[in-house]
Amino acid sequence: MKEQNKKWSGRFDEPVDKLVQIFTASVDFDQRLALYDIHGSLAHAEMLKKQKIISETDFKKIDQGLKKISEQIIQGKFKWSVSDEDVHLNIEKKLTQLIGDAGKKLHTGRSRNDQIATDLRLFLRDITDEVILKITKLQKNIVSLAKKNINSYMPGLTHLQIAQPISFAHHMMAYYEMLDRDKNRFFDGRKRINQLPLGSAALAGTTYPIDRKFVAKKLKFEGISMNSLDAVSDRDFAIEFCFNASMLMTHLSRLSEELIMWMSPFFNFIDIADKFCTGSSIMPQKKNPDVPELIRGKVARVNGNLISLLTLMKSQPLAYNKDNQEDKEPVFDSADTVIGSLEIYADLVRHITVNKKQMLHYAEEGFSTATDLADYLVKKGVPFRTSHEIVANLVNHAVKNHLSLHEIELADLKKFSSVIQKDVYDFLTVEGSVTSRSHIGGTSPKQVIKAIIMAENQLKKKLR
Repeated sequence: MKEQNKKWSGRFDEPVDKLVQIFTASVDFDQRLALYDIHGSLAHAEMLKKQKIISETDFKKIDQGLKKISEQIIQGKFKWSVSDEDVHLNIEKKLTQLIGDAGKKLHTGRSRNDQIATDLRLFLRDITDEVILKITKLQKNIVSLAKKNINSYMPGLTHLQIAQPISFAHHMMAYYEMLDRDKNRFFDGRKRINQLPLGSAALAGTTYPIDRKFVAKKLKFEGISMNSLDAVSDRDFAIEFCFNASMLMTHLSRLSEELIMWMSPFFNFIDIADKFCTGSSIMPQKKNPDVPELIRGKVARVNGNLISLLTLMKSQPLAYNKDNQEDKEPVFDSADTVIGSLEIYADLVRHITVNKKQMLHYAEEGFSTATDLADYLVKKGVPFRTSHEIVANLVNHAVKNHLSLHEIELADLKKFSSVIQKDVYDFLTVEGSVTSRSHIGGTSPKQVIKAIIMAENQLKKKLR
């Protein structure tokens, strides 16, 4: 008689090769979904009892057995076996050992195909909620840093060249906005994660009189998948999560790049607390911003995970295929990377010291108020293109004479345009430039304060 080494092995005349067992097993990584698997199984079992598909007695045995297994998993006492392939079969085998034939009835009306789709959705729902909370914490700390630096002026850059003066607070609030878009993407993606596939069985549904609405309510799903083929093969929600993770990490990487530049002696705009930095094994003077550098680097792996999932799904016919076993590790890695990055970044931002004097010095360099001078001329009736040319000539004059714009004598300024009066100097200071941009979205202290108050009010609202 042939060896029956698998739950599904009745069809086969010989056992699976040992190497194939190891190659195809997923339990080494999908055991991470064990508690979600049990959570889904408990809801499924209760539905089977309610629909009189299994007896009250069998349900009680299943309920007690699964809860005992859950305790063993939490305590680290559960023994996982590669020969049982995956998280589902490991748990089912243990359940049957504990409660006998009642354990074999749990799988009635479902398949591992809809089971794993449910487990992954439950996992990503929780992870999404955690990511949203951690984004919010980082936003709060960014707002707090901005609040302390409303009147800290720095050079705004385009093409990495000095462009116009802005406030440091305004600059940091730009990242608040980026993170807010990220948070909204995760909120929106959660709706598509939170759809119940369980009940789709292998691909065509089941002949048993199941109640999917009951299961959805027990598991707090917002909706139910409407096509069984799509439900078991859909991984859009996982791809979308990975895209949202990539977008978020891209924003953290942009902030990392700026923190790294600002901390260098060439800028010296900020300092990051020692606990987030390391030294050199050979150069004793070094203080390296390792945390921002590493987060900048981790974007590569998160982007890679997104591409892995997109490539994984691009040629799969309906419905479930073994390929989909490869979806979990990229998802797990992106989830862990994003959560870890957000957690350490929130703490890092709290420990940034701003060098206001140095920032102001550079804000006064590079003729950063040239646009203000052009605007001044326009307000005096000079067409913008003409004023642009006048100021360009003035800048050229200043460069040749090693002067800043505000250092040019009024008589010399008038040589370039007769409309220039003494009040021009009010527009040539950094403070005057920043203060003058007082409209929604502008960098003036008045508008930045409004933006901070609005952000604080948004952050006080209940997340869900």
